[in-house]
Amino acid sequence: MFRGVNQINLDAKGRMAIPARYREMISVQCAGHLVLTIDTEERCLLLYPIDEWEIIQAKIDALPSLNPVARRLQRLLVGHASDLDMDSHGRLLIPALLRDYAGLDKKTILLGQGRKFEIWDEANWNATRDRYLQEVEAEALPDALLNLSL
Repeated sequence: MFRGVNQINLDAKGRMAIPARYREMISVQCAGHLVLTIDTEERCLLLYPIDEWEIIQAKIDALPSLNPVARRLQRLLVGHASDLDMDSHGRLLIPALLRDYAGLDKKTILLGQGRKFEIWDEANWNATRDRYLQEVEAEALPDALLNLSL
């Protein structure tokens, strides 16, 4: 499980180093083979170990291609999916098209989300996080969360 917020710097070539605490887990789980795609709700990227991505892609592929919403998701998620291999230094090369989509510059955030990571531009993440905190204060909790203890 991937969790936590990690500040990461992209180098001039668009490479990011995976924090050491995740490298062995990634190496064992998927031999360093990952898939990166766009998030359709926010300007960030989604990074999956290949085995987790294959489960997601199978579900996306099973959607009816004549449904315009399903087809749009297929085009966006699968169409932007890029296979990445972690190098011997634990780095990933983020394709320029995906860096542009997420507005990634030097300062980025690697956000653990259980079975995947999100990759954010640091300033965009900070603004989004602050917006989420304000929304939580203004919204009523759904019934399913009323009994949740943190």
